[in-house]
Amino acid sequence: MALRVVVLLLPDVHLLDLAGPVQAFYEANGFGGGYELLHCASTQAIRTAQGLTLSELLPLPQVGPSDTVLIPGVDSTSLHRVESFPVRWLREAEAAGARLASICSGAFVLARAGLLDGRECTTHWKVAERLQEEFPEVRLVRNRLFVKDGNVVTSAGVVSGIDMALALLMDDHGPALVAKVAREMVVYLRRTGEHEQISATLDHRTHLHDRIHRVQDWVLTHPDKNPKLAELARVAAMSPRNLTRVFREATGITIKTYCGRVKMEIAQDLLRDPRLTLETVAQSRGFRDPRQFRRLWKQTLGGNPSRWRQDTLRALAR
Repeated sequence: MALRVVVLLLPDVHLLDLAGPVQAFYEANGFGGGYELLHCASTQAIRTAQGLTLSELLPLPQVGPSDTVLIPGVDSTSLHRVESFPVRWLREAEAAGARLASICSGAFVLARAGLLDGRECTTHWKVAERLQEEFPEVRLVRNRLFVKDGNVVTSAGVVSGIDMALALLMDDHGPALVAKVAREMVVYLRRTGEHEQISATLDHRTHLHDRIHRVQDWVLTHPDKNPKLAELARVAAMSPRNLTRVFREATGITIKTYCGRVKMEIAQDLLRDPRLTLETVAQSRGFRDPRQFRRLWKQTLGGNPSRWRQDTLRALAR
């Protein structure tokens, strides 16, 4: 079943707020993303802030839990046009369990529908004060690319909408697909302020070396393996010595360090599942035993996995 992305288009929408995130979902389809893109509005045509008219738009559909609603930002001079905001439809979408994601001033649309009351959110820095003043119930977070609170995600605007879209793809399909999409779009994979730990899947993909990307893709899709340098060299079609040198030049770290960080990052995700024992997680990541797992955890992240899991599960339960 296709995952629908319903793009809510409002008068005076900003083209880049619209095009950037939509392009990310479009590119994801080339790697098996399975998204159906629907461009919808309350009228059949709208005029963008940049003067381009978009026509033959679809009516607003009924949405459900498997749908994502994208709300690109509009020109700030149009934010007073409350009558153009389909607040009732958005409330019904949220109540039905749809994922709502705004770009830039799109946060005002969610706020007018009452969907940001009591939620953490962000928006473009130029209209942040206005959002807080007009909607005092929102919990504005500044200096963040995007903020996720439940099934509602808000972004700071313009290219940060692409960052948000990549994060949504990460939730749906994992890091391997996201890395491919970012590479296809020639954009950096960036962390948000929410990430406290180093992210191997994000921080070390900001290069354009095709063979090193190939090695990283292999490591990401085989996190349970402990590959020899010669095996990775065959993946890259390079000599082991050349791969060692080029990998470090491209990523800033060694192959061994990268493999370890990938294992730890995926292990963290698994440890959020209380049904999995530490032994099960360690075994699934290719460790000889939990002792080796704990040792690499301490070297990579500090502390120990059991304490981290306790603190994380306690925080999620709040």
